[in-house]
Amino acid sequence: MDSLIVAAAQALAAGDVLGALKRVALRDDAPALALRGIAMAQLGDLARAKVLLKSAARAFGPRETIARARCIVAEAEIALVSRDLGRPEKALETARAALEKHGDQINAAHARNLQLRRLLLVGHLDEAERLLAKLDPSPLPPAVKASHELAVAGIAIRRLRIQPARAALARAAEAAGKAGIPALMVEVRDAARALDEPAARLLAQGREKLLSLDDVETLLTSDTLVVDACRNVVRSGGDIISLAGRPVLFALARALGEAAPDDAPRALLLSRAFRARHTDESHRARLRVEIGRLRAALERLADINATQNGFALIPRGKRDVVVLAPPVEVENASLLALLSDGESWSSSALSIALAISPRTVQRALDALAADGMVQGVGNGRARRWMMPPVIDFPSTLLLPGPLPSD
Repeated sequence: MDSLIVAAAQALAAGDVLGALKRVALRDDAPALALRGIAMAQLGDLARAKVLLKSAARAFGPRETIARARCIVAEAEIALVSRDLGRPEKALETARAALEKHGDQINAAHARNLQLRRLLLVGHLDEAERLLAKLDPSPLPPAVKASHELAVAGIAIRRLRIQPARAALARAAEAAGKAGIPALMVEVRDAARALDEPAARLLAQGREKLLSLDDVETLLTSDTLVVDACRNVVRSGGDIISLAGRPVLFALARALGEAAPDDAPRALLLSRAFRARHTDESHRARLRVEIGRLRAALERLADINATQNGFALIPRGKRDVVVLAPPVEVENASLLALLSDGESWSSSALSIALAISPRTVQRALDALAADGMVQGVGNGRARRWMMPPVIDFPSTLLLPGPLPSD
């Protein structure tokens, strides 16, 4: 490998993108194409970067296994940044295994971090934790270690283990400072700042209060009966009842929780659960049926008593009842939560991340675009969706994650 390639690689490692390009901009050999692709990716021209890396992977000979694997890892990183979640994971795993086999532990660890970040995006936390356990961060260089700690923090945040998340972000900040890469330091800083932003609203006895993630963690570990509208569960301590697949029952539970310790009028329950403007005997009969189902579902945590005006939620034991709601409640809030990361998403990637049909995602995006809450760029399969500039949308509890079973 000649001196210009070595100098360009060192410049990229130090974050000097323009310095790297000056050395290889006019060359079209395989190593130069790979370095140009990485440089263009760091400058934000992901489409050009993808083309250059594909060309580099083809240009490397069949014996240059490590170089080809590194190109595949770089392509996978671009796919992740551009939210191309439909890209096959097998190619990245094959490249990671090849790097590990040939002793390139640093790039193998980087590939593992990319796998972790993708799993976090689509909410597969159990799988991400299993993958994380296979990686020892101690011998990694600062830049890769910072990326690893960001993944550790991401899992901890989604699990609502806030103190471990803060510790991981502190380690990430230290590693990013040693790496001296400004973009990485900004990413760590923004992740740490999100911990102190309002993450949810507490609704209790007609009052409303904003909560940080620390407050949410404290609330969910207490014995308070929480109707959690962020995950559509009813919980008290470690006892969790999921109503995620039963929207009518959860709507009734939330209405009862907001009214507690008083009763919720029947008219309110009918409106919230069935969106009924004018009620008749059939609506009231259906309400009795659904209340019976909810009473059976919540049997181990609370009872539901009929009153003269409606129904009241009575927790077992001397517990308070509160409702935990997202900080901003709008229709299709989960889509906004994903788009709030500032990246542009395809509708297919949003469908994969939220595990809902592409048609449903497209209808929701069209509705949000009509309201000016999102904007689309491009046409056809190349169309991407993003938030308009200057949007502040706290989103941690809306991001996809595993829902507890009954």
